[in-house]
Amino acid sequence: MAWFSQITNKCGRILRNYYNKQHLKNHGMSVISSNCTGAVMLHDLNQPFNSPFVNLYLTPTDFVRYLQHIDKYQFAPLQFIETKCSYPVAKLLDLTIYFVHYNSQQQAEEKWKQRSKRLDFNNLFVIMSERDGCTYQDLLNFDALPFTHKIVFTHQHYPEIQSAFYIQGFEQQNQVGELIYYCGQFGKRYYDQFDYVGWFNQKT
Repeated sequence: MAWFSQITNKCGRILRNYYNKQHLKNHGMSVISSNCTGAVMLHDLNQPFNSPFVNLYLTPTDFVRYLQHIDKYQFAPLQFIETKCSYPVAKLLDLTIYFVHYNSQQQAEEKWKQRSKRLDFNNLFVIMSERDGCTYQDLLNFDALPFTHKIVFTHQHYPEIQSAFYIQGFEQQNQVGELIYYCGQFGKRYYDQFDYVGWFNQKT
């Protein structure tokens, strides 16, 4: 029954988050994520958002381009554009950012500027997902980025891509689904297949 699943997921998530918070040793890390996955991880761990990549997404191609030239993009001005989307959309030079969970352009811009200043390159973790038009070339380009801590969640095995982590459950699709969704009862999300707490604890 749906109501029972909702209750068990809610209670299970509380317990899972409590356990994870007790085992997290590295605090205040910056997480750059191509979509909401990274921000939800931080929220579950009760960590601050030390990165502007919260409640938004970029296509993988644009995301990789940002990472290739962070110094160029980090403090570049946002230029909001008119679209048919119900949320703000902005150009960051030649990149497009979709602020899917913001109510206004002003809110999106304020949070982007505020959190861009918090980026800690000495405690940085980078997350991408094989979705939103991700191509095999995007995966290769991501894998070539010079970041110590980077991971890309994929819908199948890519043994030749060192940063790839296969998420089970999307084998019949051409991409991973929403990794923040529950994948059963007892509060487990799809991204819980990856030990992100242990990963965050690997601060160099």
